[in-house]
Amino acid sequence: MKRIMLTVVLTASAALPAAAQFGSGVVFDPTQAGNVAKQLQQGVQAYNMSVQQYNQMKQMATAPQSAFTQYSNSGTQQWVQISPSANTYGNSQPFINAATTGNGAAAANQVASVPRTGQISGYGNLNANGQQGLAATGATVDLGDAANTTSLQTLGTVRANSQQREQDIQKLEAASHSTDPAQQTQEATLQRINQAMLIQLRTQQETNEMMQAQAMQQIVSQKATQDGMKSAMQAANGYSDTYNQNVSTAPLKTTGYTSH
Repeated sequence: MKRIMLTVVLTASAALPAAAQFGSGVVFDPTQAGNVAKQLQQGVQAYNMSVQQYNQMKQMATAPQSAFTQYSNSGTQQWVQISPSANTYGNSQPFINAATTGNGAAAANQVASVPRTGQISGYGNLNANGQQGLAATGATVDLGDAANTTSLQTLGTVRANSQQREQDIQKLEAASHSTDPAQQTQEATLQRINQAMLIQLRTQQETNEMMQAQAMQQIVSQKATQDGMKSAMQAANGYSDTYNQNVSTAPLKTTGYTSH
């Protein structure tokens, strides 16, 4: 910086034309002297600005140690592990494994549930309304199994991915708090920001998948409710005919008392 100021002074001095001459042979020009003073002032301002920029860059280079480290989170945010099941009959452990890893969800759901059967005997002998009512109940069971399997697989997959996700977050945290100058360049910082955004997007996508699985379960539950209401309405619709044909024509039971 001192070299810059000296160069400015020498350049300005060499540019002074002869305007007034004294007995010693020195020529003085007040106008040019004012310009030189102005140039010197600008040089000092440029020097001060350069010093400020240097100090700012130095502070940024040491920022991870002086500012960020105090906010470091040394702990880890792990998912709570599923409590181990007793597995009394040997059919609950596959369910726990599927909820942890996402593997074998369909088989685990069936093993831990009442087995699904084919069409019940006598289904073909029912009338159209009877077949429709029975088929609606069977569809609710089938769709419920599909919803449970989807939710189980989604939950297990998210849990399995959470371990690698936590490692990625720890790497980003360590790089952000590092005092290594290579980790504090603009390119490295932008890369970490980009990676953090990708992790956030992936997490949001997993949340959406879990919400979709829950929505499917709610739809199946609502279907079961609707089926029950429709069946009740159909039964009420034929109540008068059933009463007239069966109840009103039935012989009256005697009480055993005789009239006097």
